[in-house]
Amino acid sequence: MSDQQKCRCPWADPSKLDYVAYHDEEWGVPVYDDKKLFEFLILESAQAGLSWYTILKRRDGYRQAFADFDVEEVASYTAADVERLVQDTRIIRNRAKIEAAINNAKCFIAIQKEFGSFSHYMWSFVDHKPIVNRIEGMGDYPATSEISDKWSKDLKKRGFKFVGSTICYAHMQACGMVNDHILTCYRRQQIIDSYSLVN
Repeated sequence: MSDQQKCRCPWADPSKLDYVAYHDEEWGVPVYDDKKLFEFLILESAQAGLSWYTILKRRDGYRQAFADFDVEEVASYTAADVERLVQDTRIIRNRAKIEAAINNAKCFIAIQKEFGSFSHYMWSFVDHKPIVNRIEGMGDYPATSEISDKWSKDLKKRGFKFVGSTICYAHMQACGMVNDHILTCYRRQQIIDSYSLVN
């Protein structure tokens, strides 16, 4: 089957090759690495009110601006760093979101200390097993779930910012806590088959 003939999720615009690559290589694949989880947390918090593709195009800019997503370094950022980042055209120059990223880094570290890793904490909300949904088309994609509601509430209680239920659900989709590839998408079953390799 050629690349063009592969059936993909309807949001993966074939005219945007970087978007297709993200769909094919990352979206829905379970992530257990804390550094990668921190990256997605920064990117998804930045997404609030914007399209994911807007953020995806700036991913390298965020990587450079936020110390290659080194959580300890980001947590140490000062007011001077905030001023520097507000002027950085490679990222979304929203002061509240920039300050939230620094704040969230500190909260992220607190969770690592309490649970051993952010991954262990995060995956506990789905009993450490990906949820496989039956998505037939664009109209079936949920924006939130009971679990994202619960997780959002817990993150906010721990001091995180820009972590509403919609952002949390997007994170769950991106990091494979839920598999929301449509039933006909070639990646859906591939990812399901990969679960046994991890567990």
